[in-house]
Amino acid sequence: QVQLVESGGGLVQAGGSLRLSCKASGRTLSRLRVGWFRQAPGKEREFVATDRWVARYEYTTDYADSVKGRFTVFRNNLKNTVALQMNSLKPEDTAIYYCAASESAIESHEPADFDSWGQGTQVTVSS
Repeated sequence: QVQLVESGGGLVQAGGSLRLSCKASGRTLSRLRVGWFRQAPGKEREFVATDRWVARYEYTTDYADSVKGRFTVFRNNLKNTVALQMNSLKPEDTAIYYCAASESAIESHEPADFDSWGQGTQVTVSS
């Protein structure tokens, strides 16, 4: 399995921005399905975004309705990383954010369908 490590979390005020990074090792990410998920206290882990390779130079990205237009996924295949740019952050975005990857071609937003996970990075958005 690919090993994943997240970084970039922190404390920001509402309306601010953070850029999370997920560094992969053991496998190249370029053609793996990648996901970002988050888990708030007392809540189940939820889908934030997924990104998958579909053709040469082409990726398809899905976003949860709650983050659409504010969050963007970027891949850097040279560095074997995937970033999550988070803008216009809201207090309800507060959670531990995880990156995940899957070798499966299944088009799924469910955490159970991702088999490699990072340890998570805390994002806290104050009012």
